[in-house]
Amino acid sequence: MRTLETNDWIMLNNIIYNIYTVENISEMRSQFLEQIRMLLDFDSADFFLASANGENKLTNPVFYHCRENLSENYDALDYSRGILYSGQSLIYRETDIISDDVRVQTEYYKRVYKPNNWHYSLQMILAMNKEFVGVITFYRTVGKKDFEYDDIFLLDLLKDHMAYRLYKSKESGNVSDEKLTVSAAVEAYELTRREETILRRLMEGEDNVVICEKLTITPNTLKKHILNIYRKLGIKNRVQLFKMIKEKE
Repeated sequence: MRTLETNDWIMLNNIIYNIYTVENISEMRSQFLEQIRMLLDFDSADFFLASANGENKLTNPVFYHCRENLSENYDALDYSRGILYSGQSLIYRETDIISDDVRVQTEYYKRVYKPNNWHYSLQMILAMNKEFVGVITFYRTVGKKDFEYDDIFLLDLLKDHMAYRLYKSKESGNVSDEKLTVSAAVEAYELTRREETILRRLMEGEDNVVICEKLTITPNTLKKHILNIYRKLGIKNRVQLFKMIKEKE
């Protein structure tokens, strides 16, 4: 069993403090992924919330070094959906529920893991009062060792705090109604510098022609950037964009 040093406990206390005190849920989750990286070795992570309307669906993702929103693949292919929506908090390695030889042959592995050069994962399912509220998945790239039980122990110290915060936020409606600043969205969804510039101009109400002129890019190039922004934010159109992002910082 891993022995936590003084600095580890200090970091854990800081993480717990931020779980309860960072007002914006997306900002809190983004900070959590950045901070836990100091204690847990992983290369990428995503943090989804439960659907606000009670559907078994993943929404509002926050990413750490992930290229895209993979929630549709999770919902369509993930063979652990029964565990995910069981209403119980749980932390497990994917290799705990399916052998490595079998999992690499699954469609889920081929469509989610392989394109991202991931191999192992550790999942943190969050629930309270038998209600699923969110899930965090940590990934390690090909060539690294699998997660260990010490990693599970570490996350186990945090899961009830995170589940409680998400449950109370969902109960009060703060999760679905919150809007992000552009800066928060850039950090939470890992937008590029060019995507940030375009997002800011969109939120300022500039139309596509003006943006193209100011940035000296073609309409097709702008369209590609906008579609990438939508894909990373998990939305489909400009109406959803304005519902998600604040027009002013």
